[in-house]
Amino acid sequence: MKRGLPAFRMVSRCAAVAIALSTATAESWAGSIFVSGHDSDFHASQGPNAIGARDIINDALTFTRNGNGAPILFIQSNTSNIGLGDHVDSALGLQASGYTAGNIAGNHYVTVNATNFLTTDLSLYSAIFVPSDHGGTLTGDDLQALNSRAADIVAYLNAGGGLVAFAEDGDRVPASVGPQPTNFGFLPFLVTSAALSIFEGNNQLTAFGSSLGLTVNDINGNFSHNIFTSTGGMNVVDMFANGQILSLAYRGEISTGGVVPEPGSLALLGLGVAGIALSRRKRAT
Repeated sequence: MKRGLPAFRMVSRCAAVAIALSTATAESWAGSIFVSGHDSDFHASQGPNAIGARDIINDALTFTRNGNGAPILFIQSNTSNIGLGDHVDSALGLQASGYTAGNIAGNHYVTVNATNFLTTDLSLYSAIFVPSDHGGTLTGDDLQALNSRAADIVAYLNAGGGLVAFAEDGDRVPASVGPQPTNFGFLPFLVTSAALSIFEGNNQLTAFGSSLGLTVNDINGNFSHNIFTSTGGMNVVDMFANGQILSLAYRGEISTGGVVPEPGSLALLGLGVAGIALSRRKRAT
């Protein structure tokens, strides 16, 4: 009867497979997401902490574009939300943060309405910019269009695209047809968000948030309008002092159910299983 591989050879082969798995799939793990309860698109042009709001917009877009110089896709059908009070044109926030309209590389954005978004080739853009509905100009029609392309957006992200989305609490002009669409429905694993309008006085920044370039001053001094009650596996960027989550970010593969484990994590899991099997074999012999 043939004897099994020596333990060290089996572990070596497992390690080689793990490294190969990680190398083969790493390039497809480039999509980046930043979602937040901040309405930085409002405060970037209105204050009171305009500089902090601009920093959030810039750091979020730098992270999600991940070196891609293609223009940003900005969805805005109209500015009807302004009539609700406490809203401004979200384009002003982008402009105050250093972005200009134009379909060229660099810090430029292209505006599409809800109807045109349905047929837009997302791959032509470095990131999708979703304005806030409380403070900004995200209407029900816009959100309905985004939600209807949830599968396309997930595929776009997994192909290396980016997405930035600010506060959604339902304070928006309703969709023209049907009930109000679901907040953050274009990322189905984030529909656990909850409305919460509050002044930002003692927000806490995580180590991951600091790695994006943000500071504690950036995330305080304005207002925010929703929290996230679960992460979907993403990284927490900042939170209230009581731990309620304000912003999340992630770079890697996602599904409609949330984050897909990284190859390195899968490799470690595989090695752990192999180690357990070897231990049991030794005990058996």
